[in-house]
Amino acid sequence: MSDYFASVRLRMRPQSVDDAEALFDALSDVDLMRYWSSAPHRCLDETRAYLGDRVGDPKWRGWTMALAHDERAIGTLGAGEVRPGVVEIGYLLTRRHWGQGLAREAVSRLLDLLFVDEGWRRACADTDPDNEASNALLRALGFTLEGRLRGEWETHIGVRDSYIWGLLREEWLARR
Repeated sequence: MSDYFASVRLRMRPQSVDDAEALFDALSDVDLMRYWSSAPHRCLDETRAYLGDRVGDPKWRGWTMALAHDERAIGTLGAGEVRPGVVEIGYLLTRRHWGQGLAREAVSRLLDLLFVDEGWRRACADTDPDNEASNALLRALGFTLEGRLRGEWETHIGVRDSYIWGLLREEWLARR
């Protein structure tokens, strides 16, 4: 895989600690982080540390989303192996870019990378049941809601359930 992969309006590149300032907007946003697994970041150093812990992690690959005409980070994508053939995905987009179809475009390109270029057999995602936007995105991309794990996560907003979503390679390829 090249250092960059692109869709029509976006460029995705490997995540870097240098993206901390731009991503702090999202990672410090109380409403955006409501359903995240960690609390909103209180300072830029917290975002730097968060990204630093993830850059180069062999179990979780992270990419930074930027608009095609600009290098400034507007969000993140991630993929980590759960077991051989199965990959979990995650994503985050700064609030000012919501409602433009950018998350759908980015996650679609990520799924192309994972299923077509790399040959994974299954992708999964874990969301909060109340995260309507993320659940709608996964549903629109063809993911199947496979289960609800009750009391699964202890988060900054309390103990939360998890929706478990799954998508098989052949399902994604049939949609293309």
